Amino acid sequence: MDAHVFELSTPDLTGGRSHMLLSRTDLVSVGLNYYTPGRKNKLHTHPGEDHTFVVMDGEATFYDKDEKPTVLKKGQGIMLPEGWYYWFANSGSGPLVLLRFSARKGKPKVTRIEADGRTRSDDSTEYINVDGETIPGKTWKLGR
Repeated sequence: MDAHVFELSTPDLTGGRSHMLLSRTDLVSVGLNYYTPGRKNKLHTHPGEDHTFVVMDGEATFYDKDEKPTVLKKGQGIMLPEGWYYWFANSGSGPLVLLRFSARKGKPKVTRIEADGRTRSDDSTEYINVDGETIPGKTWKLGR
């Protein structure tokens, strides 16, 4: 595998959220999560993966399985070890942009488990998952 250069950039959205994979090896992935105000995800865990999130813009509130909140502002991050159940929400007034690092142990068949037991696998090497409409010609970019 060759070295891979990537840019911290993701489309602006009218609503919803996006997950942009920036780079991946067999062990590590780097991506950007973009959440519009009020948007949140569901309680889940990632077996075989440690996660780090760094707030690049906005404010995030992370919750553990006991609903204990941890508020993160721009420039702050959180490390979530393998098996940690969590969910987060955009708790700020503008877009939330999270830089996401994941480190995998081997090649797990299941990469996400929801609180209700549903599972998901994600072997994609490049994707953008958008829930909402992109704003043509507008992107969030570090340092803009």
